[in-house]
Amino acid sequence: MESLKRRSVTDGVAYLHSEGYSRVFDGETSYVEIPKFWDEIREKYADNVWKGNAPANAIEKAIVDNNIGEYGVCVDDIGDGKFTYIVAGIYNGGEVPEGMTVYELPDFDWAVFDCYGPCPKALQDVNTKIFREWMPGNPDYEFPGRANIEWYGEEDPSSPDYHSAVWIPVKKK
Repeated sequence: MESLKRRSVTDGVAYLHSEGYSRVFDGETSYVEIPKFWDEIREKYADNVWKGNAPANAIEKAIVDNNIGEYGVCVDDIGDGKFTYIVAGIYNGGEVPEGMTVYELPDFDWAVFDCYGPCPKALQDVNTKIFREWMPGNPDYEFPGRANIEWYGEEDPSSPDYHSAVWIPVKKK
């Protein structure tokens, strides 16, 4: 596996609000359970519009208007190895359908790590390397915690050259 490379550190994104479906996960089983959650969201709510069809109801309209599914947001808000995960998009205002949540991301700078390869494995591999190799002992940045972001491209996620990314909040030491 290639060495982990940080693409950039973006300026704070205090304006970023995410909207989507959330569920609590255990860190020990999240790499297995989160992909199942994505499948559940697709099957219950998003399949029609993710195939490019016009929204047929308020939920599908919110999915399209806020591009829900472009992001996955991990929020470290529970403790004991558990966290909230949101299948998310950028909240652009408007009605929030029942079952969805809006989360305001903290004002951080973000280190962005590109991932190439089929999801979820490529993204999970990069995420693991960030926290096991890049963050520990990093001379320039520390991890202030709270949330990290997964970005998903529009191509086929099973493609060997699928592009996604992991955004990690960082604070200059």
